[in-house]
Amino acid sequence: MNILVLGSGGREHTFAWKISQSPLCKSLFVAPGNSGTSEIATNLPISVTDFEAIKNTVVKHKIELVVVGPEDPLVQGIHDFFLNDETLKDIKVIGPQKAAAELEGSKEFAKEFMMRHNIPTAAYKSFTSSNIEEGYEFLETLKAPYVLKADGLAAGKGVLILDSLDEAKAELKEMLVGSKFGNASTKVVIEEFLDGIELSCFVLTDGKDYKILPTAKDYKRIGEGDTGLNTGGMGAISPVPFATKEFLEKIEQQIVKPTIDGLQKDNLPYVGFVFIGLIKVGDDPKVIEYNVRMGDPETEVVLPRLKTDIVEIFKAMGNGTLSSINLEIDNRAATTIMLVSGGYPEAYEKGKEIIGLETIKDSIPFHAGAQLKDHKIVTSGGRVMAITSFGNDYEEAIKKSYQTIDKLSFDKMNFRKDIGFDL
Repeated sequence: MNILVLGSGGREHTFAWKISQSPLCKSLFVAPGNSGTSEIATNLPISVTDFEAIKNTVVKHKIELVVVGPEDPLVQGIHDFFLNDETLKDIKVIGPQKAAAELEGSKEFAKEFMMRHNIPTAAYKSFTSSNIEEGYEFLETLKAPYVLKADGLAAGKGVLILDSLDEAKAELKEMLVGSKFGNASTKVVIEEFLDGIELSCFVLTDGKDYKILPTAKDYKRIGEGDTGLNTGGMGAISPVPFATKEFLEKIEQQIVKPTIDGLQKDNLPYVGFVFIGLIKVGDDPKVIEYNVRMGDPETEVVLPRLKTDIVEIFKAMGNGTLSSINLEIDNRAATTIMLVSGGYPEAYEKGKEIIGLETIKDSIPFHAGAQLKDHKIVTSGGRVMAITSFGNDYEEAIKKSYQTIDKLSFDKMNFRKDIGFDL
């Protein structure tokens, strides 16, 4: 079948890499793609939110399956756009419809969903500029640190964790009145801080049945020891060593099952991935957030461990027959280390040539912010490339990734040297 992947990051390169291995894939297109996807698919210069251009492409290339990588097109309703169009309605789209995508599109919506379906999460309240004084009062009832979340999409940067009450009040004002995150922070969710260790759970669903993919743990902060500014993710490991069989059973029974049941009860049509950001508090899992797509860089460690044909899985999801699929998972550990531009997540330069890619033997480089220009691969974003490796355990896999990174370079290249430090 002819398949289109929407997106341009490491996640989408990983999808393309996995899809291209399937005998069911005839032609593969990625829009807009990057230098990595250009080696295994046809890149198309189309924005992921230009639905008309996507429609023209789907018709022109006789696309039968669309895999949506990022959240923006889902929150804007690309799945509904297909269903409501006579020429597109029979094409399978992997990604939830707009109503369900609000699980990521609005933090408040997600919190209300969790409360309604008794899914364990942090206590919270939400505020707008009209009741900011109540927001200050609520902050005074909490213990430090204080967690402030922009309600809408803020490209992974809308969450602040602050140690000082005065700073928390000032930032709340900056978000609500000063539009710190634009429209995303016209409403802010304040919640209690949960102390524990984080991990991510990934679920496939066709709307009624589900399959759980391997767990992963990513590292968000720019600096060693989880310090400094938040980023889109600096590295990841899978499986998560502290996630015991008993703990995984709790995740399924207390969180995954009520989530999928809740989607059905609330009539939220969902064919796609549910990313559940979790925190282990004591021996219990609690939900930090939902995303309605795969995470990045977790995709770069989860999908390489999947041995089942991913196109078979997508077909079953689209046809409502996911229960018939048996997921086969590689027992080895996978790790990925993200190479980023100097200055990221603040200002950084682009167009730096990436040297040494041809020397890679023991790892898989998933391109993210990288493009082909004048026959050279150059940097085009903050997070440039994810270096994924396998090992018998995460330590061996991490070692391989770092050995590969030693052979790579670009001007002002930066990466964290301590991925897995807390395990």
